[in-house]
Amino acid sequence: MELSLSSSSLRVSGSSPHFRKFTTNTKCKFYNTVFKFPDNSTLTTNFYSIKRSSNVVSNKFPKQFSITACSQVGAAESEPPLKKVADFKDAFWRFLRPHTIRGTSLGSVSLVTRALLENPNLIKWSLLIKAFSGLIALICGNGYIVGINQIYDIGIDKVNKPYLPIAAGDLSVQSAWFLVLSFAALGVLIVAMNFGPFITSLYCLGLFLGTIYSVPPFRMKRFPVAAFLIIATVRGFLLNFGVYYAVRAALGLTFQWSSPVAFITTFVTLFALVIAITKDLPDVEGDRKFQISTFATKLGVRNIALLGSGLLMMNYIGSIVAAFYLPQAFRSSLMIPLHTILASCLIFQAWVLERANYTQEAIAGYYRFIWNLFYAEYIIFPFI
Repeated sequence: MELSLSSSSLRVSGSSPHFRKFTTNTKCKFYNTVFKFPDNSTLTTNFYSIKRSSNVVSNKFPKQFSITACSQVGAAESEPPLKKVADFKDAFWRFLRPHTIRGTSLGSVSLVTRALLENPNLIKWSLLIKAFSGLIALICGNGYIVGINQIYDIGIDKVNKPYLPIAAGDLSVQSAWFLVLSFAALGVLIVAMNFGPFITSLYCLGLFLGTIYSVPPFRMKRFPVAAFLIIATVRGFLLNFGVYYAVRAALGLTFQWSSPVAFITTFVTLFALVIAITKDLPDVEGDRKFQISTFATKLGVRNIALLGSGLLMMNYIGSIVAAFYLPQAFRSSLMIPLHTILASCLIFQAWVLERANYTQEAIAGYYRFIWNLFYAEYIIFPFI
């Protein structure tokens, strides 16, 4: 007798005419299974159990053919609690979009460090607690924005990003809504209790822009110019200005632009524009399928990659020029060589992408590299 098993169907074929097809359209997990045949013989094996109840169609003996692992209740009860926790942690982390969390965290820490280095005599331990609460609020805001985007992009993500937890079926929509609303409420509460009405209004503005970016009827992500302006505003201006303003207020100082902070705000805002237009490079297939208009779908992958590289080169050239003309504001001995190295790496990565003929894998690597450059700028900022 031949036994064939798969995640979508189970067949028992051979000499016995009593069994037809066992089908399911649900995901399966590895589990121990016992088959009982009409002659009272049994077969114990391991295969992937089904989360939902399944249908077995039989000519005869429908009750004698039992698959003990395939009941929803049995599978749920048999799954170890620690395994459930580990699965949720994995889905939760993917839901947060870790690369955006790293960018938000590095930006916050970098700006706080710079503000404290500018006023070392005002540093108090209580400020660190306040800074940490601010970081938690920013992560909550980030989680809300990327989370609500996933809720309204399930169909697109199944094509473009099938590894995301909602699209993959690892996180329910109801759970996702609970998370994003919790993020928003907790973030606003932390900011309102610690940073005053002005910063709270800026924080709420960021949440509002993140909402209209994804949520109908606005869904501004459909419009390329509006989409990249929202991303640049939230990740560029609001984050840098808001954090620096909050730190100076916590130090008892009025807000005042310093040359380095004005530089990083301008640099990162332009960088956020590049992220906004290049983020769609790996998603062209899904965006075209769902008629999402982006610069990548309109102008083509190669043109957008070249445009993004060109804008970043302007950033690096501007950084080097600023170091030459404002030596009193920047450490030229660090700023010039570091930005020269980063610009050279960008040129090399653009060349690699060209040589690879803009394959999907090469495009994904290029986009990851753009984020690495973004992280690098925040890492070096306190020291330049």
